[in-house]
Formats: sequence, C-alpha cells, structure tokens
Amino acid sequence: MKVRSWLATCSTTNCISTADYYTTAPLPPENPAPKHLFSDTSTSSTSSTSQTTTTISSLESNLSLQTLPSVPSLQTKLSSETLNFAVTHHHLTFLNHRQVINSLSLHRHLLYAVSGNHVHVYDATTYALLDTFNAHDSSSGSVKSVTFSNTHVFTAHQDSKIRVWHLTPTKRHKLVATLPTLEDRFRRLILPKNYVHVRRHKKRLWIEHNDAVSGLALTGGDFMCSVSWDKYMKIWRTSDFRCVESVKAHDDAINAVVVGKDSTIYTASADRRIKVWGRPVGEKRHGLIATLEKHKSAVNALALNGDGSVLFSGACDRSILVWEREDSANHMVVSGALRGHSKAILCLTNVCDLLFSGSADKTVRVWQRGHEGKYCCLSVLDGHEKPVRSLVAIEDRTAAAGGGVKVFSGSFDGEIRVWQVVVSSLSGGYSADLSKWK
Repeated sequence: MKVRSWLATCSTTNCISTADYYTTAPLPPENPAPKHLFSDTSTSSTSSTSQTTTTISSLESNLSLQTLPSVPSLQTKLSSETLNFAVTHHHLTFLNHRQVINSLSLHRHLLYAVSGNHVHVYDATTYALLDTFNAHDSSSGSVKSVTFSNTHVFTAHQDSKIRVWHLTPTKRHKLVATLPTLEDRFRRLILPKNYVHVRRHKKRLWIEHNDAVSGLALTGGDFMCSVSWDKYMKIWRTSDFRCVESVKAHDDAINAVVVGKDSTIYTASADRRIKVWGRPVGEKRHGLIATLEKHKSAVNALALNGDGSVLFSGACDRSILVWEREDSANHMVVSGALRGHSKAILCLTNVCDLLFSGSADKTVRVWQRGHEGKYCCLSVLDGHEKPVRSLVAIEDRTAAAGGGVKVFSGSFDGEIRVWQVVVSSLSGGYSADLSKWK
C-alpha cells in the first residue's frame, strides 16, 4: 500500500543515491517574502497540495543523498580518553508496536509513543502501558506529532485536523475538540473572503489545513503553531481553540517546527529551506525574519539547544548543520556541519548540552559541543533493525540509573528502544557539561 511520504523529501526528483557520488541537484528558485498572511481580518489567497507518494521500502532505499562539501566540518578528531572523560551507554529495554513510530514525546513523566493512528502512553520510569487513545478512529489517518498545554494534549493527524484531548487525573485521555472547531467554521462560512483555493475549482476555509499536519509546537503564552504538508503554518489560540493566523510559509511540504524561548518559530521544509518567523512588538501577525539556505535536499528535523542560541537541522544530505545566532543580527548563520551518519538524518533532539541524531542508517549518534565550538561524536547507539524515525530524551539523575540522560528512540519497524547515556569525568562523577575539553 502506498502512503504519503512523511518526509516529502525522497522522491526521485530530489534524492540522489550514493552511486551518483555527490552529484549536486540545483536549488529551487529564490522565494520572495511571503505575501499570503491571514488573520481574523485577512483576505483570501491560493495554495496547492503536494502529491508526492512513495512506499516505506522506497524511503528506506533512497534515504541517502549528496553531502555538503561547501560547509566546513565542526568535528574534532579527539577521543574521549584524550579529553579525560568516559561515555557509557546501556540498552535498558524496548517496547514493540506494529507500525512506524512517527513521534515520541515526554510530558509529566509520561512517554507518548505514536504508532499509526494509535497514541500509546507509558510510565516513563516503569514503562508500564497506562493508556491508548485514538485507537478507534482509523479515519483520522496516522498521527504525526504531539504537544502539550497544561492538561490538554494536542495531536496532529494525516486527515489535516488537530485533535485536543484532556488528560484526566487517572492518566486517561478524553477527546474534547477537533480543530478547526465547528464554531470556528460557522463564524466564517458566509463571507467569501474566508475561502482560499486549494486546487482548481476547489476552495476551503483559510482556518483549515489541506494536507497532513506534520508538526505542532507551543509558541508561548496562549498560542500554538501547526505546520503541514500543505505548505502553510497556522497559529491557534489554545484557550478557545480558534485559528487566528495563517501564512503560506514554504514552497513545498513542511516537515518540522521548533520554537525558541523568545517565541521565535523555525520551520523546515522539503524545499530545502529553513525559515525563521517572529511577531514584532505590537503586531498581531508573524512575519518572516530570515531564510536559512545551505542544505542541498529536503530538511527533515530541527532542534534547539537549551537557551535557543544554536539551531540544529538534519536533512537527506546526511549532514547536521549547526546554526548560531549572530551578535549583530536577529537570526542564525551556519557555523558548520556534523558528519558521520551514512544516510539521511530523520530526527534530532537536544538535552543537557548533548545532541542526539537519528538516521536512516539505523543508528543514533550522541554529540557534544566543546572548546571553540567544535563537536565530538561521543557514542553511536546501534541495535535498531530499521531507520530511526523519532527521538526524545530527558535528564535522569536518579541514583539507581547512575545519572545521565535517558533516551527513547523509535524506528520504522515499530520498536522503541530505551537507552541510558552517562558522560562522566575520569576524575569521578557525572558531568553533562564537557565544555572544558581542549
């Protein structure tokens, strides 16, 4: 059975196998600043839906593209022994499901594991299954992303909708709304200006996504951002579940979104670009701050460091690009690349100054920043039999676990592996901060 590509990346037009030996594909034409902004008083615009389809097997066979020789490497060749620290990792356990693990999230000591249209909820310490929801609604298609706001859980779906669940004290989940809500639709049905063209002879309300919702992220305060394969980014008010803003953000499917502590939004797309969005003081709508262009293929994953000053991006070109905020500018510039994976980067997460990257090469790599902005690959976690699709990590300083970071990795074959990664100084003691190595 053919499925819509969750990467929207590895079609034959964009993917170049290793046999082509770093053949460079041309970049798409320069994209002007977006003009199609919607708010409660906005006018109509147009959009189109990407029709790329592929099979899971073709994704696995094509997830390897040209590298980025023009971007300098940030990796140091020093070993952990030379740097006076030791890295140990243990495989704690694994959880098995029938379908691809599309997303892993942590909230209030609970692990949310998305497999197909099911959302499984585990105790993040004992790994006991506490709840499974959305299991009886196969019409929603697969779940793509999960985010949280207090006792509300938001899930993004293949059917272009967002569903809102209430987390009860007994760790059960009850559906309370589907976005856009019926009330929000009825408010806008009459006026023609509230409709946009989604394809020839077909219109939809601007508050509706027209393709799979691929990512969700809270933007601070009372708002949430959603991105979709329909190329649009939308802003929702979480207090009443209304859509308050919509912008055509990219020229191709949007694959990932992250939000900084200052509410700056970063979106990554199959158009090979990362875009930076912000809302100026006193303004009601988000505007484009910068467009980051260095990847030679579709961008699949984004992650921010703890203070939001460093952005990491992973793509089918097998490289992780490191972007750092310039003192003289309000946006990021590329500082270099991390290389080591032999196939596409599919997921990234950052915790305790450690960057974890999951790849189609079936491994998870652990990276640490050190002296003068250089990075060291501390360890490679292998054991998955299929590409690693999702990652989430949390600091774990419990004595029983030995401290360090607990990492959850999910793969194409439905397996979730749990790892304990401990970085310690040879002089003794747990040390998540190794910035002193020289």
